Amino acid sequence: MNKTMSIPNSDLPRIVIIGCGFAGLKLVNKIDSKNYQVVLIDRNNYHTFQPLMYQVASSGLEPDSIVYPIRKTFSGKDNFHFRMAEVQSVDVTKNLIHTDIGDVEFEHLVIATGATTNFFGIKSIEEFGYTMKSLTESLDLRSIIIQNFEEALTHNRLEHRQKYLNFVIVGGGATGVELAGALAELKKNSLQKDYPDLDITQMNIQVIEASDRILKNMSKKASKDSLKFLNKLGVKVDLNTTVKDYNGTMAITSKENISTKTLIWTAGVKGAPIDGLDSTLTKGNRVQTDDYHRVKSVASNIYSIGDVANTDNLLNTNGYPMLASVASQQGYHLGANFNLMAKGKETKPFKYKDRGTMATIGKNKAVVDLPFYKFSGIFAWMIWMFLHLMLLVDFRNRIVVFINWSWSYFNSDKGLRLIIRKVKRHEENL
Repeated sequence: MNKTMSIPNSDLPRIVIIGCGFAGLKLVNKIDSKNYQVVLIDRNNYHTFQPLMYQVASSGLEPDSIVYPIRKTFSGKDNFHFRMAEVQSVDVTKNLIHTDIGDVEFEHLVIATGATTNFFGIKSIEEFGYTMKSLTESLDLRSIIIQNFEEALTHNRLEHRQKYLNFVIVGGGATGVELAGALAELKKNSLQKDYPDLDITQMNIQVIEASDRILKNMSKKASKDSLKFLNKLGVKVDLNTTVKDYNGTMAITSKENISTKTLIWTAGVKGAPIDGLDSTLTKGNRVQTDDYHRVKSVASNIYSIGDVANTDNLLNTNGYPMLASVASQQGYHLGANFNLMAKGKETKPFKYKDRGTMATIGKNKAVVDLPFYKFSGIFAWMIWMFLHLMLLVDFRNRIVVFINWSWSYFNSDKGLRLIIRKVKRHEENL
């Protein structure tokens, strides 16, 4: 007999929520827990503000600036219980979740497990490349970047040194573009001071994008302006180019071979569902849902929201984009529907409100697409900064990030470039 998770008994209907990303966070906040027992399960005991993970990787922010403890976030909320656990599977017939710390029953289940990296079947890149889908991966990448310069100092021959100074970013979406801009600012303002024995001009930052423009999900103006910003910062951008293979030292692309010890993969994501829902998954490994977030082809008490969910209807045949704004709105909407259900009222279908998208490409450089206006430059950068500050969970985080950004702006320097723990390269582990 399997162990049962220790959750207090309650006469209230139990909602089990898996994942505390933007969707799960908004859902728990919105639910009136006087009418439900809310059980939140996550593999970490903190919520991560993912849009700023690239700044952790590029030494712009410390990790505690973009995370906040889950227990503290919901401190004082009625009938709320958090358990840090790894979810293994769901039994939809028994209304049961299996985890590594025990099983838990539910009346309602919400899957908000987010997304994971999609390598599109290229095993070598999965083995030797670097990603930024978690705080741990961002910290590892930060260490690897700084280790590159320490290692470059030990080589006299340029061909040996150059592979440590070449940084290849695969994927010209927001994450890839923002990381490239951050690394370019690091090169421009900080690294020559840190490493006077190195010729930092030998550092190359290269973005490889398979389509005909970067920021494909934004307007053509945003793509054009961001490309101009990257070129001005010295970043090389290869469009209509794919990466076919990577062995840890050489990237094989459709146009050239690039000697590099650091290939950063930001080219794709896919849903990260839990086992037990295979019949509901789409091509992108996302859980198929209706306009009420109910998982199709299973019981009506199982829901999915955020990046892992794919809502398909006549107006939205490809699912909503994997954006924090979509996840937040879905979490808020499902929470409101739960509150309506508790009052015996009719629930409402979800309608996404596109409030715009944006990306930053270094100091005073950003692009913003609003439904009614598209612009770029320093004003767009200020809008980007303000909105990201306001979206951080806690006031302390906002103050810390604001002070860090202000210091970097006026001193043209980014954070503390520390190697807290040395990260072994993948090929060193073979």
